[in-house]
Amino acid sequence: MTASGRSATRRQMLAGTGALGVGIAFSGALSELFAGTAAAQGLGRTGYGPLVPDPKGVLDLPEGFSYRILSREGDELRSGEGRVPSNHDGMAAFGGRGGLVHLVRNHENRADGKVPVPAVEGLTYDPAGKGGCTALTVDSHHRVRSERVAIAGTAVNCAGGPTPWDTWLTCEETEDKAGTNGYTKDHGFIFEVDPADPHRTGAVPLTAMGRFAHEAIAVDPRRGVVYETEDAFEKPFGLFYRFLPNRPLGGRGSLRAGGRLQAMRVPGAPDLSSIQDVGAEFDKIEWVDVPDPQAAQTPIRFQDFGRKGITHAQKLEGCYWGGRSVYFVSSFARRSDGSAADHFGQVWRYDPERRRLTLVIVFGPDTDVQLPGESPDNICLAPSGGLMVCEDGDGAQHVYGVTRRGEVYAMARNRQEIASAADAAGGTEQQPEWGEFAGVTFSPDGDTMYVNCYRPGTTFAVTGPWRR
Repeated sequence: MTASGRSATRRQMLAGTGALGVGIAFSGALSELFAGTAAAQGLGRTGYGPLVPDPKGVLDLPEGFSYRILSREGDELRSGEGRVPSNHDGMAAFGGRGGLVHLVRNHENRADGKVPVPAVEGLTYDPAGKGGCTALTVDSHHRVRSERVAIAGTAVNCAGGPTPWDTWLTCEETEDKAGTNGYTKDHGFIFEVDPADPHRTGAVPLTAMGRFAHEAIAVDPRRGVVYETEDAFEKPFGLFYRFLPNRPLGGRGSLRAGGRLQAMRVPGAPDLSSIQDVGAEFDKIEWVDVPDPQAAQTPIRFQDFGRKGITHAQKLEGCYWGGRSVYFVSSFARRSDGSAADHFGQVWRYDPERRRLTLVIVFGPDTDVQLPGESPDNICLAPSGGLMVCEDGDGAQHVYGVTRRGEVYAMARNRQEIASAADAAGGTEQQPEWGEFAGVTFSPDGDTMYVNCYRPGTTFAVTGPWRR
């Protein structure tokens, strides 16, 4: 391991943003994170001002910004196939003809999901699965033109990622096998979804990409390598994977041709949480073949990777490609759960050409104000530069922006309570709860931010002076 002298440590508290006291700190130089990318030319240097309370009590935004609700859980799908499913999660936006935008939205329904994804002939993997995806088509005036099932019969569809050929890879965050929770087929796979015409991809599991608790993916647009994160809360924690397709960059359906699944080994770092210094670098990263990608008998993270072992990390979640590198998130780590150290979130960068892994961002916990659960989950690049980060924690939930200089600011705050201050059944006083944000993404022209509220399931389109 070598420490990069180019990275200066920064700890910026939220102040003057309308979110003072939420207790997230930022460490790192964001300019390094975006070095060599188009976004680096116009990186945001400040936030957009304090959040203005929404008189409708739904979504607080900075002055000059507004939102439109595109879809709500329980409403009728415009296709007539059933109701809008529960638990809105990962999402991506794809450009269509005539200025249309195609949104693909995950529904992280488990076996007890409140509103399941309706089963549709030709798009249903396991009739007992309640998860899946829905697809929305939105015009330039943010009006929903269509809303339909994109895949059904899957389970716990958490995140995923877009491909260079404009399809969505939706990920099942479960290891349940047939016979568990009433399922008739094994789960824990990735499925490809065509946002414009889901019937062109159907409901085919990409089994060679592994069976584990998938979270997100990112595709190297030059080599076609697919990187995958595993969200494992308990020890042994998840792994960071790469999939080497037999038909790299082959277009829609090409991943069905199979390939090799490998896991990352960081020499000298069996647990990524132990690394706390922003700018820490590891060279000569190793990739080890997964013994049994199907996890027929043993979950992958329990499998034998030889005497050198394999590198684990708690809560590996968001993943995206930027410039010449892949970035991935460890949402948090806690010693009380068995991690080597505590943090409220890390962002890692892997450069495949140099085989180098770098820690570029750390969130807390060494802040003056500390609250449990302030953890980055889904992340994306903003059109003005910097990051947009969905918070997954306790209390009021936010979408945060992170500027090039490492300043963290509140971009949106959810006002939709999912639990009242007094328990309806017993009258016990409780703190109100708010649903987390997920699936933050931008339209191809950068003029609209789309984001989901997980519960109650809501999809928003947010417009305003993004390029200010």
